[in-house]
Amino acid sequence: MTRTDLSRSSRIAPRRKVLISGASIAGPALGFWLNRYGFAVTVVEKAGALRGGGYPIDVRGTALEVVRRMGILPRLRDAHIDLRRLTFLDVDGGEVTSVKPHSVTGGVAGQDLEVRRGDLTGALHAAVRDDVEFLFDDSIATLDQTGHGVDVTFRGGGRRTFDLVFGADGLHSRTREFLFGPEEQFHRYLGYCFAGFTMRNTFGLSHELMMWNTPGRAAALYAVGDSDDDVHAFLNFARPEPPFDAFRNPEAQRDLVAAVFADAGWEVPGMLAALRDADDLFFDAVSQIRMPRWSSGRVALVGDAAYAPSFLTGQGSSLALVGAYMLAGSLAERDHAAGFAAYEHDTRAFVTVNQDQVGKGDAALFPTTARALEQRNDMLRHLSALPSSEGRPAHSALTLPAFVPLT
Repeated sequence: MTRTDLSRSSRIAPRRKVLISGASIAGPALGFWLNRYGFAVTVVEKAGALRGGGYPIDVRGTALEVVRRMGILPRLRDAHIDLRRLTFLDVDGGEVTSVKPHSVTGGVAGQDLEVRRGDLTGALHAAVRDDVEFLFDDSIATLDQTGHGVDVTFRGGGRRTFDLVFGADGLHSRTREFLFGPEEQFHRYLGYCFAGFTMRNTFGLSHELMMWNTPGRAAALYAVGDSDDDVHAFLNFARPEPPFDAFRNPEAQRDLVAAVFADAGWEVPGMLAALRDADDLFFDAVSQIRMPRWSSGRVALVGDAAYAPSFLTGQGSSLALVGAYMLAGSLAERDHAAGFAAYEHDTRAFVTVNQDQVGKGDAALFPTTARALEQRNDMLRHLSALPSSEGRPAHSALTLPAFVPLT
């Protein structure tokens, strides 16, 4: 079916009304493609506005073709972070080695993108804001599926009926909980927790990352800009079980991180002081979502809500972009039941091979024993002498189908 045929048929048949929960990455990307295929799209977001700034994220492999087809690749190229080196430090703050970023991340220099999260969400929103309805400062309170649609009650008090509903609301998805029950049954904890925040760059760092390690602990300062900009601070630590009591309590998060790093050296004491005053603290467990199916009835999940791979893979944003493209395209010329089935059948292998990049969860960059730390350091010293990476096959393991001609 050509676009002309599609638009003609959409004038004959009522446009299917859909609701997307979440306006970060997967949600607006899904909205872009669903609108392209003739759906009437509403996006609801609990935040009062788009979240700007944010930590750096990667767009690699197959996901680059998605943003190219969306027309936002040039804007993202302009926003690309030119990270020049990663420096690894020992317990006393001495340099272990310095390597090219792509040697560690598996990215491809000159092709793959690293941008601030807010730059990607801003580009996605700009691509859809004129064609898609956004409801900020609201969220789904109840979902009630019927044979003809999904009755939705919003926390702001509104009630509407949609033909389909999509959960693009992240690792701790409320839509998933409505549909499939508590998160714990799908949550695969990988043995680490982390805290991220910004602080003043008093270190003279520019376009570089420095990481300090002891067994089971890591502290990193990431300067995505020049030395007069802020830096992103990360504190990562191993823990046998997730600290569930801290997830909804920022003060408990600060206390936990401060206790774990109380005797740490290097720049960590200053990082802990900045942590106390940070107004952008992001704390979570390092984990994945593994589900046997991504849809039920007229509701489907996409991105982290369905298959969060964890930041250890660097593939969360890329999976969200590819998943949104595949989900919308699978629905372009099918009813929802067949479309959801095609989405899972055609996308799951790509998701799984990327999730499996973490192995059993013992992340190579965050060793938990002294021997593993020395082995990691030896590996990094070896990497510093190698040419730049050609990329990991998992990142490009899916070739995008052309569901509807874009020209």
